[in-house]
Amino acid sequence: MSEKKLTRSREHNIIAGVMGGIADYLGWSPFKVRLLFVIVSCASVAVPGILIYLILWFLMPLADE
Repeated sequence: MSEKKLTRSREHNIIAGVMGGIADYLGWSPFKVRLLFVIVSCASVAVPGILIYLILWFLMPLADE
């Protein structure tokens, strides 16, 4: 049984593959994950979405080829 890991996507990347990796991990469409992230980022005043994205970019490893 293969263990699912949260990694940045090489296949579904626009900037760094963070949202594509989350979509792959959850089994969702990358478009839906990106749209949800934008909506939540715009609605949240306390924590800017760009900060969350940058943190995930540096913490998530890149997927193996």
